[in-house]
Amino acid sequence: MTSNGRVVVIGAGPAGVALARRLGELGTPAVVVGEEEHRPYNRVLLAEVLAGRYAPEAIALPVPPGLVRGRVVGIDRAARQVRCADGSVLGYGTLVLATGANPVLPPLRGLFARGNGFPEGVHAFRTMDDCLGLSGAVRPGVRVVVVGGGLLGVSAARALAVRGAQVVLAQQAERLMEHRLDPAASALVLRHLTDLGVEVHTECRVRGVRCAGGAVRSVELADGYLLDTDLLVLTCGVRPRTGLAEDAGLAVRRGVLVDDALRTSDPHIHAIGDCAEHAGTVYGLAAPALEQAGVLAEVLAGRTDSRYTGTRSLTRLTLAGGPHPPFDLAAFGETEPRAGDDVVRLTDATRGTYRKVVVRDGRLVGGVLVGALGTVGALARAWEGEEPLPADGGPPLHLLTHDGGS
Repeated sequence: MTSNGRVVVIGAGPAGVALARRLGELGTPAVVVGEEEHRPYNRVLLAEVLAGRYAPEAIALPVPPGLVRGRVVGIDRAARQVRCADGSVLGYGTLVLATGANPVLPPLRGLFARGNGFPEGVHAFRTMDDCLGLSGAVRPGVRVVVVGGGLLGVSAARALAVRGAQVVLAQQAERLMEHRLDPAASALVLRHLTDLGVEVHTECRVRGVRCAGGAVRSVELADGYLLDTDLLVLTCGVRPRTGLAEDAGLAVRRGVLVDDALRTSDPHIHAIGDCAEHAGTVYGLAAPALEQAGVLAEVLAGRTDSRYTGTRSLTRLTLAGGPHPPFDLAAFGETEPRAGDDVVRLTDATRGTYRKVVVRDGRLVGGVLVGALGTVGALARAWEGEEPLPADGGPPLHLLTHDGGS
């Protein structure tokens, strides 16, 4: 099948769907190839589905008009064709890789005792199928070990706890969400989880999985201690999904290398989202993926002056669901000061809130907020604008308190 100038997008996640929608608005329809059977959905909200706050259909995305169900297994760059697992072939004029990322699976003894499949009761947490499988296994009182204390692990542990599970979270680092939060904010996340009954172990390495009858029965820690469990949830991060690009001979480091036009080493192939690496950065967040989709849509529609120069992204997490009050946090930029930086902190132990900004050379360079996020919009705008702050030191404090905080 030939293509002329047709745009084919591999991946029906938020980035691929946003690109197709914007291309349609610009008069350049695209064919989107998605391998999941589900309607496209917002992956960021999977923990809310697990918590029971949303039904799966509530996080669905608009279905692109040109959506094709299938799994792409190869790219023929010379013929400008992609080959699908069912034997079908799609020709393209321009190909876009929006293949996302795969979960990182830790090298645990016994994890693949049944060949390529997990033992019964072991779950990754990346896709809708992962979420629905785990949700179907959860019941009040079930014992769950969550491995990984980053953004996804904290979200999953909270969701499982509000479903009534007995949750143990094992984090190899010395504190929760150590890549995104400072120690004070991490401590508030820890307090929130323990208040929900989650047992948190930091500086704790999981070594193996012990099974009986093909099902997980316990998790072995590095010191030999065994945690009895009914379910094991792996939330150890993600890795860009670059297999198709590598097999096709495209330039890949951590992700598929792209320039400011989101173009790979093949001028007819672009990449966006979690699989792409731009200027040495793989973002792995929703906001950069959507910004890349918007820029690429304009590039492919002929607006050659459109360029992607990077995203200054804010991480925001709302832990909700169940009878407990929601727990909000946000972090952006550099949350740890360098020597000579100015730092403004406001803490309210009673309300469990914490606000901090870092100012360098008169500019806001980062911040972290836990609870009472009324100031986050003003702070994000001040950070994204990179405008000099007045020298009297007042504005950062004003930004932290203008919503009535004290």
